[in-house]
Amino acid sequence: MAESGIKSYFPSQTVSDAEKISYEYGLKVGKAIEQEWFNDNRNLNRYTSNTNNFHELRLYARGEQSIQKYKDELSINGDLSYLNLDWKPVPIISKFVDIVVNGMSERLYDVKAYSQDPYGVSKRTAYMESILADMRTRELNAYTEEAFGIQIADNDPETLPDSEEELQLHMQLTYKQSVEIAEEQAINTLLDGNKYELTKKRFYYDLTVLGIAAVKTGFNTSEGVVVDYVDPANLVYSYTDSPYFEDIYYVGEVKTIPVNELAKQFPHLSESDLEDIMKNKSNNRSNYNSRHTYDKEDNNTIQVLYFNYKTYMNEVYKVKETGTGAMKILPKDDNFNPPNDVEFKYSKLQRSIECLYDGAMILGTDKLLKWEMAKNMMRPKSDYTKVKMNYSIVAPRMYNGKIDSLVKRITGFADMIQLTHLKLQQVMSRMVPDGVYLDADGLAEVDLGNGTNYNPQEALNMFFQTGSVIGRSYTADGDQNLGKVPIQEITSGSGGNKMQALIGNYNYYLQMIRDVTGLNEARDGGMPDKNALVGVQKLAAANSNTATRHILQAGLFLTSDVAECLSLRISDILEYSPTKDAFIQSIGGHNLATLKEMSDLHLYDFGIFLELMPDEEEKAVLENNIQMALQQGSVDLEDAIDVREIRNVKLANQVLKIRRKKKMEQDQLRQQQNIQAQAQANAQAQQVAAQAEVQKNQAITQNNARLEQVKAGLKNEQMNLEVEHKMKLMQFEFEINQRLQQMNMEQVDMKDTMKEDRKDNRSKMQASQQSELIDQRLNKKPPKNFESSGNDILGGDFGLGSFDPS
Repeated sequence: MAESGIKSYFPSQTVSDAEKISYEYGLKVGKAIEQEWFNDNRNLNRYTSNTNNFHELRLYARGEQSIQKYKDELSINGDLSYLNLDWKPVPIISKFVDIVVNGMSERLYDVKAYSQDPYGVSKRTAYMESILADMRTRELNAYTEEAFGIQIADNDPETLPDSEEELQLHMQLTYKQSVEIAEEQAINTLLDGNKYELTKKRFYYDLTVLGIAAVKTGFNTSEGVVVDYVDPANLVYSYTDSPYFEDIYYVGEVKTIPVNELAKQFPHLSESDLEDIMKNKSNNRSNYNSRHTYDKEDNNTIQVLYFNYKTYMNEVYKVKETGTGAMKILPKDDNFNPPNDVEFKYSKLQRSIECLYDGAMILGTDKLLKWEMAKNMMRPKSDYTKVKMNYSIVAPRMYNGKIDSLVKRITGFADMIQLTHLKLQQVMSRMVPDGVYLDADGLAEVDLGNGTNYNPQEALNMFFQTGSVIGRSYTADGDQNLGKVPIQEITSGSGGNKMQALIGNYNYYLQMIRDVTGLNEARDGGMPDKNALVGVQKLAAANSNTATRHILQAGLFLTSDVAECLSLRISDILEYSPTKDAFIQSIGGHNLATLKEMSDLHLYDFGIFLELMPDEEEKAVLENNIQMALQQGSVDLEDAIDVREIRNVKLANQVLKIRRKKKMEQDQLRQQQNIQAQAQANAQAQQVAAQAEVQKNQAITQNNARLEQVKAGLKNEQMNLEVEHKMKLMQFEFEINQRLQQMNMEQVDMKDTMKEDRKDNRSKMQASQQSELIDQRLNKKPPKNFESSGNDILGGDFGLGSFDPS
């Protein structure tokens, strides 16, 4: 790559804004760029040097590099008449380029938008403070809900984080403002609409082959935001040592366009202007491509330089004091210079801000097609004094203006492999097969015993078919036979040794390519060591990924910068583009909830970053951590599933640590609860045993009391019975006594009666006997016995027979 000159051809940037916007100033800028990149020496200028170098690297990457150097190496004084070789280059570099490019382009990522304006930050802070308040009043919330049925928390208590560390992860993983979601969907819609995946594959190829890549973002009212691929070979830019080109003050690209496209892009050109441009084409230096031959030149095309030029402009305001004492500000141009007279109550307010000019010029001429202040400049809302270029450029391995690439490092080894390949063809063309030596005199001395001699044809047939040969140690005369082995094999081993040496040389340079690029066998799909363990092979592949990580990071920088530019361009769509409604509907088709956010989306300021999907190595490490945690019982299966769904490996590991810590705390709490439950169970068992003993004693006491009560009852009953019996006995005795007394009284009465009766009877008897005695005396009858005949005494003859059963 040619060095840029120290001498500056650019006009002064300290002139007034009116002069900067003039046609003459723009022409000076265009001519300065042309002088710096397209000087008179067409073979040594920066543009030609860049174009030739990039073209050569691209040919190497395709396996189509020039074969003239190989012919010069093998020719003798330019003579190749004795060589019949296949000069086609071995496409060894293509394999390594495809491995790197395909591996990079397959890495997935998510575009993340972070609202960093004061309103978005305050909204995020308020949400975080509400979470913290609910975390600190968790017990109070639970009490009020349990006691009064009132939910005083602002957030769901079930989803509240348990610690501030978990809260930080919640803010990074779960919390998302609706305007941030709308911004992410808007950016993804623009990337998909511009087929950014195809552009990404192209600039990853440029980063690998050329070491530099570029993408351009633009805006027009018909198409909206446009993302275009830029060929680094067509780029022009100011000198810089930064691999990210953030300090360049001009950048542009050269395009070869047909005349009809020129008239379409610049409608102010008249037919006479177009005719003059085409007429003067043969007299100017419009074609700076040294690979282009004039016999293949298209007469209907023109090389146009499109460029951005960054300078500054002055914002000048007239500050006037009104009659009421208020201050009134009026915009002025930068030529405004108020007088110093005190009587005038106004002053000057000024600030300088960056601005961007768009220009287009036909190379080799003084024809400036376009020069104007850029419309819809991309200004970060955090700093309106800054402006972003339309071009995003990165060259990760640039030093002192020189660009290094992966392919550039290995072109020398590819040349040596190609020469080795040609040498192998030479050796193979000069190799001859092994032969046999046939001694005719020795065969003549051999007698087969049937009268015939051993002829050469039969000897060769026997040798080739069986490997055996017949010979005689002595001749027919008895002399020593010097040709006793008539057939001997002739080996030609010189070609084989050369072949082995060349193959070793080929493998050496192939290994050098692997060593220089870092693409080892584990990465390029070559034959790994059969004794190498799987983990060792994965480690080797991981080291290879590390060797090319700068290419991946450069591509991610381009994507991130493009996404940031699109974020700034979205404001242009929502404010100026007639496709605003269609754009909002295309985003709202994914999520209707974001439609209401789109109308105010241009008022927000976003930080854009990429969340890269984990590669296989990172996934393996994370999965290993998850498996170890599962085996140890540190996390549950649900936690492992949640961790696997997190695409950010760093956050996933943090979540795994928090879940593991929480699981340990839960296990400890559960263990303590089990211990407490066991102790409580033991205490309850002891209490139950004591209660059982008490209950037993109570039961015994109750039983004894009941027994005593029963006994007392029985005793009472017995006493009652006794009393009753006694009362009955007493009653009976009383009755008996009454009866006895009555009987006694009756007996006394009877006795008295009997006494009276007896007295009466005796009186009667005496009277009777007196009568009878009187009668006896009177009648002089015999004496009369007045004693009973035995019926009135027990010892008498009292007959009971009349009472016997019949």
